[in-house]
Amino acid sequence: MARKRGGARAPLFCPGAFALAVVLLMPRLQLDGEIPQRPSDRGAAWLSVAELHARETQRRCGIRGHRSRRPGCDPGRVPRRATAEDGVEGGVFGALDGLYVEPVFRPPAEAGSLILQVTNGCSWNRCSFCEMYTAPQKAFRAKPLDEVTADLRLLGAVSRMETSSGAPPPRIFLADGDAMSLPASRLREVLEAAQVEMPDLARVSSYCLPRNLRTKSVDDLRVLRALGLRTLYVGCESGDDEVLRRVGKGETRASSLEALQKLRAAGLKSSVMILHGLGGRQLSRQHAESSAALMSEAQPDLLSTLVVSFPLGMERHAEGFADLPGDGFQQLEPLQILDEMTHFIERLDLRKTIFRSDHASNYLSLKGVLGRDRPRLLAELAARAEQGP
Repeated sequence: MARKRGGARAPLFCPGAFALAVVLLMPRLQLDGEIPQRPSDRGAAWLSVAELHARETQRRCGIRGHRSRRPGCDPGRVPRRATAEDGVEGGVFGALDGLYVEPVFRPPAEAGSLILQVTNGCSWNRCSFCEMYTAPQKAFRAKPLDEVTADLRLLGAVSRMETSSGAPPPRIFLADGDAMSLPASRLREVLEAAQVEMPDLARVSSYCLPRNLRTKSVDDLRVLRALGLRTLYVGCESGDDEVLRRVGKGETRASSLEALQKLRAAGLKSSVMILHGLGGRQLSRQHAESSAALMSEAQPDLLSTLVVSFPLGMERHAEGFADLPGDGFQQLEPLQILDEMTHFIERLDLRKTIFRSDHASNYLSLKGVLGRDRPRLLAELAARAEQGP
């Protein structure tokens, strides 16, 4: 979405351009969910894994002429590449090239995190709107513990190199989309190994499906929190049972609420994602209202809204709506998305939830704390809608 500059009207997001961008970027390491979001990440999306870590170190420490804001970073000194003397034969970066089964995805907020792939793909992988893990090489597989610990040794070497250049303590994001499907005992072993390799580890985060928590008690989650797990990104997508059924999510409003309440009881942060446009035109209102009701009851720590897109076509998604009167699933136009967002935010009753609508898929970037900033966010939506498409 092009921002408004110099009083000119900002055009709404172009779905076709977004779809093309996703298709072009999918074969490489994915950075911010479906496509990179920040300008600095757009270039990094085309790099190898090794080059990505090198650039991230440079970005953290202000290399290439940028003044560093981090204590201990020397803008004039490029971080050295680790060698066999650091404990990894042939150098850390050479070994990193084969570390991941790509593509790999992570949330925008994890831009500075090291990615530890403990599973490959998604164990559910039936959502009609999601193409993230449909490539043949992304068939679901839990990595054996010895592979994970070997990967941790490599990432530990990267972390030591970065911190020696003044970078902050490391953070880890557990990939892929279903890391929390692992048993609590396996997750505990992974986190314990991470603490050994990175004693200064700041935090660990992961995607999480609500179903991932059905077999985990609050006490299980508290143990994981004590070992560094802090934030779980929960893709609720909708709070409406009909929409969830039609898109093959395999969850209900009740199962999502139970999972979010369990996270809160364990002291873990929840970052929830809602997908605008998921129900199409006919189910737009009930999708917005039911999603707002779910969020109001759950009171998540963070809430993000994204816009559903179909880079590989929407035929699979439309199948679930074929029995609707009329033309079945009809994708929302940009102004209709803004209307759905307005309807959603108007009905939210949140006390202190950090809200973001700044993913690359969004038509309008919104940031605030709900409910404190609701009037301002609604005013921004209304102002943009008045400008027209």
